[in-house]
Amino acid sequence: MTAVDPWQPLRQVTPARIGLDRTGGALRVGDMLSFELACADARDAVGAPLDVDGIENALAPLAPLRLHSAACDRAEYLRRPDLGRRLANSARASLVRTEPDILIVLADGLSARAAERHGPALVMACLDRLTDWSAAVAIVEQGRVAIGDDIGEALGAKVCVVLLGERPGLSVPDSLGAYITIAPQSGRRDSERNCVSNIHERGGLSIAHAADSICWLLREARRLGQSGIALKDRSQAQPTIAPLDDR
Repeated sequence: MTAVDPWQPLRQVTPARIGLDRTGGALRVGDMLSFELACADARDAVGAPLDVDGIENALAPLAPLRLHSAACDRAEYLRRPDLGRRLANSARASLVRTEPDILIVLADGLSARAAERHGPALVMACLDRLTDWSAAVAIVEQGRVAIGDDIGEALGAKVCVVLLGERPGLSVPDSLGAYITIAPQSGRRDSERNCVSNIHERGGLSIAHAADSICWLLREARRLGQSGIALKDRSQAQPTIAPLDDR
């Protein structure tokens, strides 16, 4: 009689490593190698440089601003989170106040891979839903969430959405997050932002659903003049969750 594995149904609905078999007191070689590969993927995602040229080509015919934070390289960015939250002086000096309705910032965050794989498609999906809004788009190297405040203040943007790679995990190294802030300016608190997270193709939010949620929040932020804890997502859109890939 074949033994029934009680864990198998759960493995179909979660990427978590659950109910792993053992050989004696150790994990099986295949499971251990899979875990080590996931750790390596996460480390690579954190350290990888952003392919700015590739992103710019993917955003054509848009002409995004190319900017850099005050962190001069990846090592400094990881050691000094504060430098990733503000623009380099030369980048700030290059900005001209245009007062767009929306500023969309695409940054590497902690996973350049996420920004490269999902960022351009999400930018275009949002702009397709906001055809009556004037827009500015920026690509930022070594950027964190608050970099949008610095850029938005310089441009005079009415609302800002920062798309950047989230901290990699052991199941998804390329998840994208979106952070929405009304009237971006230096000193904005995290409580003044709305977040749409877990945007990726392996069991996360689809690009279409993420764009629907982001644009609903953007319109409500403009209507109410508020974002963050004062703005709750009451959109009627149902999440479209990408299926888990085979593991």
